Amino acid sequence: MKLIRKQIDKIKPHFQKGGRFEMLHSTFDAFETFLFVPDRVTSRGAHIRDSIDMKRTMIIVVVAMIPTLLFGMWNVGYQHFVATGVDAGFWQEFLHGLVKVLPIVVVSYVSGLAVEFIFAQIRGHEVNEGFLVTGMLIPLIVPVDIPLWMVSVATVFAVIIGKEVFGGTGMNILNPALTARAFLFFAYPTYMSGDYVWISGLLRGEGIVDGFSGATPLASASLGNVEAIPSSMSMFLGTIPGSIGETSALAILIGGLILWVTGVGSMKIMASVFAGGLVMGFILNIFAVNPFMEIPAWEHLIMGGFAFGAVYMATDPVTASQTERGKYIYGFLVGFLAILIRVLNPAYPEGMMLAILFMNVFAPLIDHNVMQANIRRRLKRAAAGTNK
Repeated sequence: MKLIRKQIDKIKPHFQKGGRFEMLHSTFDAFETFLFVPDRVTSRGAHIRDSIDMKRTMIIVVVAMIPTLLFGMWNVGYQHFVATGVDAGFWQEFLHGLVKVLPIVVVSYVSGLAVEFIFAQIRGHEVNEGFLVTGMLIPLIVPVDIPLWMVSVATVFAVIIGKEVFGGTGMNILNPALTARAFLFFAYPTYMSGDYVWISGLLRGEGIVDGFSGATPLASASLGNVEAIPSSMSMFLGTIPGSIGETSALAILIGGLILWVTGVGSMKIMASVFAGGLVMGFILNIFAVNPFMEIPAWEHLIMGGFAFGAVYMATDPVTASQTERGKYIYGFLVGFLAILIRVLNPAYPEGMMLAILFMNVFAPLIDHNVMQANIRRRLKRAAAGTNK
């Protein structure tokens, strides 16, 4: 590392003000800070010193997603061989999934980082680390057979429209990864829904053995075919068709535990999302008029992308509520609306994406009302003390 540090220090003056490559300063700074901790410190204004910076925070979130990524790779292969009736071993299944999933991850990162670097150069600011997380989230929430050019287009759209137009990382009001998924869902619906988009190599349903259905649990439930829903254990473990990283509640909970222990993810938001989903599920159970409404409330928490959204999406510190009380309100409404949309909207059984995007918009309003309530409470307290 000392040799690398020495070489970087040698060429660094060329990228600083007055150097031959001054225009590429942001790009050089991004690579330097990726390899080494920056030696800059705050010199003015109020600030808080901490042992963790943005880069470390983003890396922890990426590490927390590794269990879902690895399981997703194996499940992609497992679902493929089950659908085609081929008896394959663990490593054959995993390697098949690796070959299918890795290109999606690479395209996501290359497309998004290219836009990040371009905007950093144009604006003359540092390259933000936020896309380290977004670049991993996007591959985990799409079907395995989605064309790579669609992934690239959706990623570029998400970075530009979902983040850069608002000023970059920390200024966006919508989760960029969910913006990408929403773009794909409405622009290319045939590649984002159906029974066969979740099984690699079988987009048209060709080559599937008799009796196999590629329908996800939510697709079966939305059609009233609740008998076709896999067992609770299968949904918890994740051995079912679905988006690459959303099927295994167990892997997601492992990631959630990492976020909780490290303090990077808000347990208030995670817990309140699950609480809101349970409450809405119980309400639907009470007034059940169709098989979908009769599904036990707790089963909704391990179906579809609910758990993934609760752990990795709703907890986005930029687009979620910032106040402590607001986090409970925001999370509860995300879970509540997700199940409501899921069950009562037959055209879109997966409601987690819309619920989070909707609450992203209302998060600032929630925080505003929480702060105003605190101000009014303190003013009343002060007035009461003055009257004594």
